[in-house]
Amino acid sequence: MLADGLPEDWKQVLQDAIHAPSFKELERFLREQRAEHTVFPSEADMFSAFRLTPYADVRVLLLGQDPYHGPKQAHGLAFSVQPGVPPPPSLVNMFKELQSDVGAPKPRDGSLIPWAKQGVLLLNTVLTVRQAEPNSHAKHGWEQFTDAVIRAVSEKPDPVVFLLWGKPAQKKKSLIDAKRHVVMEGTHPSPLSASKGFFGSKPFSETNAALEARGQKSIDWRLPG
Repeated sequence: MLADGLPEDWKQVLQDAIHAPSFKELERFLREQRAEHTVFPSEADMFSAFRLTPYADVRVLLLGQDPYHGPKQAHGLAFSVQPGVPPPPSLVNMFKELQSDVGAPKPRDGSLIPWAKQGVLLLNTVLTVRQAEPNSHAKHGWEQFTDAVIRAVSEKPDPVVFLLWGKPAQKKKSLIDAKRHVVMEGTHPSPLSASKGFFGSKPFSETNAALEARGQKSIDWRLPG
C-alpha cells in the first residue's frame, strides 16, 4: 500500500487523507505510472520529508510545487537534490540569498537534509513526476494529500513558520491558521522571478526571528561546504 512508506506518527495525523477515495485512486495511478514510465523520486524516497522531519518536530514548513524531473535529482524533499548533485537554478538562487541573508558559505552540493533534520518540512504539493515531464503527476490525488499535511501542521499547538514562495504556494494560505502561526509569503526563487523580490527578502533570518520571538529554537541554515 502507498501509505506503508509513511512513518507511524504521520499516519496517525493523516488517517482521513490516507483512507480517502482520492488516495486510493492515486495509489492505482502511481502503480501504472511506475510500470510504464520512469518516475521520480524513487518509491523508497517518496516520503523522505516525513521520515526526516517527524510531525512533532516540525517548526518550519517550506512549500514547493513539483519534484525535479531530471535523473538523480529528486529525493523526496522540496527544493533539495540528492547528496553530491549540483543545485538546480532555483536552489542556486536560494543559496545566493542564504549567503546574503545570514552569511552562510556556498554549500558543496544541493542536499537540504540538514534542514529537514532540524524541523524544516520540505513539502512539495505533488510528490512524484515523470522523467522530463514537469507537472505530469499534478491533479491525480497528491494535492488532496498534501493539503491534509498542511492542515495537520496548522493544527500543531506550537507555532510554525510557513514559507509560501510564489503564487501556487500562496494559494494554500487558506489551509493555515494564520492567527496562531506565522505565514511568510514571498517571490519564488526561480530564475524567472528571483530578481523580482526574492533576492533581498531575507527569508532565513526572518524565519529565525519569528521562531525566537515565539520561544522556539532557530534553524542553523548553514550547509556543509
